[in-house]
Amino acid sequence: MTRPPTAAQRRVIDAADPVTGRLRGTEAQLATLVRQGLAFRHPRPPHDHFLTPAGHRIRRAPVTAPPEPTPAQPATGVFSARPGGEDEPPDTGPARAREVHSAWQGLLELRRMTNPDGAVDRPCGWERTHLVQAAALALEAAGQRPAGGGQDGYRVRATAQPEAVAVHADAPDALGGCAAALEEAGWQAGEYTEPRTRARYLLASPRRV
Repeated sequence: MTRPPTAAQRRVIDAADPVTGRLRGTEAQLATLVRQGLAFRHPRPPHDHFLTPAGHRIRRAPVTAPPEPTPAQPATGVFSARPGGEDEPPDTGPARAREVHSAWQGLLELRRMTNPDGAVDRPCGWERTHLVQAAALALEAAGQRPAGGGQDGYRVRATAQPEAVAVHADAPDALGGCAAALEEAGWQAGEYTEPRTRARYLLASPRRV
């Protein structure tokens, strides 16, 4: 049976990129995780290390051992896509732009690694199980602004339909920009009218071919 990761290894696993599972740690830590089947070394340069499915399960599992007396990492260190509609206005500064760009590039790499043909022009399995986060990241990476803090922008919401999200925008003409951004990112989007409110919205789903 594989030994459970040490506290130091668990911190490396917990700090993995939430989208791609990319790891950062010492060579010894990463090599040990590879031997334990919790990580793999990508064969293409720059040969980064990523969590395996077993590593992802460890990351999701609660920590049962008492934590070491070291300061916890702040929650702000983990990227989070903005679906829109938050209380605070969206961050449009250069730091956020870098985070969004890095997360999008990581998602493209995840597509390359997990799509059977290595295609990066259509969504991967992770996106199909995280529809709202994936659509929101695609929109923000394309320069669309999420709504929040009283400011206009997009709002991505889950729907009852399988593999589909609804995208709302305060300005009707903004839906066209959102549709174009999603289609460029490998989604298919159509515009519809809400029967009760007559408001226009997009219904978007990840393209399969």
